[in-house]
Amino acid sequence: MIEKRYKEAFERASDARKEKILEVGIEEFSSKGFENANINIIAKNAGISIGLMYKYFATKEDLFLTCIQRGCSILDNELEEIMNSDEKILIKAARVIRTICYHSKKHGNYIRLYNEITAEKNPELAKMLAEEIEFPTSRKYITAIAQAYAKNDVRQDLDPRLLAFFLDNLLTMLQFSYTCAYYRERFEIYTGINVDEMDDDQVVYQLLKFIESAFTFEK
Repeated sequence: MIEKRYKEAFERASDARKEKILEVGIEEFSSKGFENANINIIAKNAGISIGLMYKYFATKEDLFLTCIQRGCSILDNELEEIMNSDEKILIKAARVIRTICYHSKKHGNYIRLYNEITAEKNPELAKMLAEEIEFPTSRKYITAIAQAYAKNDVRQDLDPRLLAFFLDNLLTMLQFSYTCAYYRERFEIYTGINVDEMDDDQVVYQLLKFIESAFTFEK
């Protein structure tokens, strides 16, 4: 897991200031990538001096990793509540899809930042980021599917870990389709509809039917 990378001075800053710095940082990193992002621009757009920025974060990488942790925590908290419920797996899936639609529209910069880091070329950083971002979500999905398997709520010829992986792939692509330029165009090529004009209820219904067939139809 990524350890805390900011200094005590950042902890003492007001919630409004911390929120502003991280929002501006996420915008900069998601639009330009880590290498091209400029910490001086982030400081200026956040309304603080570069000197104060370095009192909060020792390096640009520390700010970058803190922005990632911020982005991950928002969706993760929502998924935690859904996956810990006693609802059947398909009801959980429907709630997750709807949450993904809402989250992608409201927090597009976080998804674009996630898309940006999937192209990370530094193997050590890529491994650290993957463990930080993917591990919590993977545990939630694997556990929920395994519990449904034990209750005979899903087909009995599946591997919960592989199914969790394939499910997350679908949901990741859905997030990118709402937020990232290439995937937005891809969505329109396949569906003939601009994603901004797509009815979320239709997305939830169609994707849920696809997932239901994977969960319940045996050979």
